Amino acid sequence: MKDTLDSRAVSPAARRFSAIELLIALAVLFASFPFVERLRAAEFIKSILLTVVLLSAVRSIAGRGRILTVALCLAVPSLAANWIHQYRPDLLPPEIFLIGAILLVAFVIFHLLTFVLRAPAVSTEVLCASISAYLLLGLVWTFAYWLVAELIPGAFSLNVTSGADSSIKSFNGFYFSFITLSTVGYGDITPVAPVARMLAAAEAMTGLLYVAVLIARLVALHAAPNPTNEN
Repeated sequence: MKDTLDSRAVSPAARRFSAIELLIALAVLFASFPFVERLRAAEFIKSILLTVVLLSAVRSIAGRGRILTVALCLAVPSLAANWIHQYRPDLLPPEIFLIGAILLVAFVIFHLLTFVLRAPAVSTEVLCASISAYLLLGLVWTFAYWLVAELIPGAFSLNVTSGADSSIKSFNGFYFSFITLSTVGYGDITPVAPVARMLAAAEAMTGLLYVAVLIARLVALHAAPNPTNEN
């Protein structure tokens, strides 16, 4: 009976999130992004992958009407700008999509972390939301690096061999973001512009703090006594 009551107490909050679906979408993006660059329809496929991820992100926090409304107001213009740019790049610059995507992903991360920090116990949804939020941090900085590269030519220096892709606005930005988030830093891509350096430093600090705070929170949840067992 106690187990049943516990599950009922957790499930309403957990149902508000589809973090598992979001995590799957992010995993597909990770697995396919390096290989998409070599295809003829690379930009089209990347747009599909990013659209799926962003829509999954919206769905993951679509528990209450107000939150869903704000998320859709951020997602729809951003995705529309991306697809319009695919077919008519002369009409809309990529900066519109990137700014909208940054705002949307930041909004989703905030609500995922709120869900994790307020969770009464560690569950599959909590773990998936935690991992998804971490991966979304890398994605939001990817968009930020692409935006800086659009606005400030030469903001990044790529130490790559001849014949390799030398643009940070492609997979290289995605790669650099997650290498920086994990504080590995191979040195093959170097931020040159002050804004780019500031973003890289902020991402590295965020990656360290996120892991430290998240582990502390999950350990505290796991070690905390179950209130129903005390009665």
